[in-house]
Formats: sequence, structure tokens, C-alpha cells
Amino acid sequence: METSPISPMKEKNTAQPQQREENAQQNLNAAIPFRQRSLGLLPEAPKVGVRPDPASQIVETQEIEHPVAGFEGDSDKFQVSINEMAEHLQASDLWYCPDGSFVKKIIVPGHGLDKPKLGSKCQVLALGFPFGSGMPEGWTELTIGIGQWREKMWGELMEKCLESMRQGEEAKIHLPGSSAPLAKLRLDSFTNGRDSWEMEAMEKEALAKEEHRRGTELFRAGNPQGAARCYGRALRLLLTLPPPGPPERTILYANLAACQLLLGHPQLAAQSCDRVLEREPGHLKALYRRGVAQAALGDLEKATADLKKVLAVDPKNRAAKEELGKVVIQGRKQDAGLARGLRKMFS
Repeated sequence: METSPISPMKEKNTAQPQQREENAQQNLNAAIPFRQRSLGLLPEAPKVGVRPDPASQIVETQEIEHPVAGFEGDSDKFQVSINEMAEHLQASDLWYCPDGSFVKKIIVPGHGLDKPKLGSKCQVLALGFPFGSGMPEGWTELTIGIGQWREKMWGELMEKCLESMRQGEEAKIHLPGSSAPLAKLRLDSFTNGRDSWEMEAMEKEALAKEEHRRGTELFRAGNPQGAARCYGRALRLLLTLPPPGPPERTILYANLAACQLLLGHPQLAAQSCDRVLEREPGHLKALYRRGVAQAALGDLEKATADLKKVLAVDPKNRAAKEELGKVVIQGRKQDAGLARGLRKMFS
């Protein structure tokens, strides 16, 4: 899961409520729902000894009378009305997750500058997650970077939201395409955590190895989304180590590509395979998966080249033969369509 480390920044907007609502609408329109497709690809095991389409309205609107109306000459009442408006604007602050997965509407701003990090134990009030999702309801203690709660349907989203919150902050989580909030969170308190740069290399490798192991378990259990999250967390830890980095990075990128293909992200899968092939140009699984990804993207020439490289080394590779056959058929259909178009053009 090749994902960039998140550096949440709270967006402070002082525009009028109507303009803020329009801005929220425009930003969420950029979110594109992902499609899923099936493709059976087993990940590699770690080597021994090494670790929007937006809601029609996101902002809950509330009519605010003109601050001067009815208060001519009464400066005290005028000031009260101004303060109420400021409070309304502050309560409507929106924070957009950099990857577009959700929007946080801050109801009660937090205090201080610190935010939860890896290892922080958070006292959280969680309300509203769908029944049966496996997410907590009510007061609970969650540790950033640790625990099976992160592998639930909304676990990664909740963790990203908590990492963007300050102590005492209360917020609603909105998903692209839904007018109602998914859930409401309050971060009551948290212990000090650590950034990755504060950890020793051996500690990072140990944590990455555990994430790798858990990711492979999830993949084999039929949960490529959870597996991708684990692989991505492992990679984020290992990418902070000095080059060339441990060999597990190659395996993690290859496994991540398999997840991304299953989740319908061929562009990301191709990029993950590129990372593998930069280190190991003859990596057969990466060549095969990149060939599948290129075929899904419509680049049949590159797909054919990758699949032929696989068959040149392993002529009996059944999956590569079948995929190359599909690519050939797809190419013939494209050629036939082009020929029909030319005949119509010159007839």
C-alpha cells in the first residue's frame, strides 16, 4: 500500500457560511469512488530473520440574522451577536483528509499543539459507527498503531482522524457521497507517542515485520483491503531507514500490488511493481502483476512486453499464458474497431 505519510493540517476558513458550504461541495466533488474486481494473487511471505462525490450538503446550515438587525445603538448586544457568529463559524470548521477519504467537521476545537502519534494511548468517545462494523461504541481506549481495531472496516479512517485531532477536540466524520455523518469522535486525552524518526532502526524493522505478517494473514483470509493497510504501514516504517533499506521492502511492494489489483487500482499497482523492478528487474511476480495492471489500463503493448518477459523465464507459467491470451484478444478487438472506424470514415 504505497501511501504517503499523512501530515494533517487544519484548514481555517473565515469565509461566510454560504461560501464555506460551496467550498466544501467543490472539494468533495474531487473524490472518486473506487471499483473492485477479482483477481487471485497470493502474496509472498516475509523471509525468516528480517520485519467527493459529496453529500448534497456537508455543512449543517443554520440561519444567522444580520448582527446589526434590531440592535441599533446597542453596542453590547451588537458584540454578543458578533461573538455568536464567530462561534458558529468556528464550529463549522472543516478539515479535509489529504487522501480524500473523509472530511472532519470540527464541533468543539481542541487545545494545545500536540496530536496523537505512534504508540499514543487515546481515551476516545466514539458514537454512531454502523452496527456490526466492529468499531467501538462509547468510551474506549485505543492505541495508535497497535490493535486489531485498526483492521476493521472503518479502523484506518478512525486512526487517521485521531492522528489529526488535538486534546478535547470533538468532530463528526463525513464520507464522500453521504449526507449524514458516519460517526462522531471526541478525543478526551492521549499519552505521548513517537514519530518514526524517534525510533531505532531495529524497532522499526520489528514493527514492520509484524505488520507484514498480519497483512499476509488478512490477504489469505480474503481481506485485501486490510492487508493493503498493513503492508502500507510496514512500508512507511521501512522507508524512513537509510538506503538501500531492508530487502522486505521489495516483498511488501509486490504484495501491495496484488492487493491494489484486487481492489481495482491498476495505476497504483503498476507503480508498486515499478518500485520492485527498480531493485529486482527480473522479479517475475512484479512483472506479471504489472502486465495485468497495464492491460487494465489499456496499454496493451506494455502489458504484452511484461508478460512475455515472464514466459521467457518461466514458459510454463499458466497465469501469464492466460493473461497474455486475453491481451491478444483485446488487441484484436481494438484493431477490428479501428478498422471499422476507418472504413466508415472513407466510405
